[in-house]
Amino acid sequence: MQLYALCDRDVLRSRDISLEQFIQKVKSFNGEIVQYRNKHDDIATIKNDLIALRQLWDGFLIINDHYELVPYCDGVHIGQDDLYSIDSDPSRALQILKLDIGNDKIIGLSTHNTDEIAIANTLDLNYIGLGAFRSTSTKKEAAVLGESLDALAKYSAHPVAAIGGVKTDDVFKYVTYHVIGSGLL
Repeated sequence: MQLYALCDRDVLRSRDISLEQFIQKVKSFNGEIVQYRNKHDDIATIKNDLIALRQLWDGFLIINDHYELVPYCDGVHIGQDDLYSIDSDPSRALQILKLDIGNDKIIGLSTHNTDEIAIANTLDLNYIGLGAFRSTSTKKEAAVLGESLDALAKYSAHPVAAIGGVKTDDVFKYVTYHVIGSGLL
C-alpha cells in the first residue's frame, strides 16, 4: 500500500489538529503524497497553508481544485465538475489546464464509474481517484462503490487512488494508492 493522505482543513479544525501534527502523522505512516483540500477559506489563507505545508513536507504536495495555486505545490487534483468547467471537451480541458499549470505538474482526476474511467484513459493524467469506497462525512453525496471499486480499478490505464472512507488496512488488488482522510490517520 502506498499512502496518499488527504489534508482536509475543515476536518483538521474540527478535531483541533494542526498542520504540523497532521504531517507528523503522515510521516509516521510513511506517506508519499499529501493532498490539501480547503473548501471554505479565501485564496490567501489557502496559499499560506500550502507554503507552511511545503516547509513541513518533502513529499508530493497536491492542491485540491485550486489549480491557480499549483506553483506552491507539485500538482492538482480535480473533480469531474472542475474538468468540465474548463471546457466541455475533456481532452481540450486538460490541454488548457496544462497550459495554465505547466507540463511538469501532477494531475489527478476523480472518477466514479466505468464511463468516467474510459474517458480518463484517453487523457494524459498522472493518476485517477476512484470512489467512494465507503461513505464519509465530507462527501455525503458520493455514491459508494464498496467492493466493486477494486474491480473497476483494473480498467484504468492510470495508477488508481482509492478514495472515500479508505482505511490503512484495506486490501485492493488493482489500487496503487490508499487515500486516507484526515480523520482516519
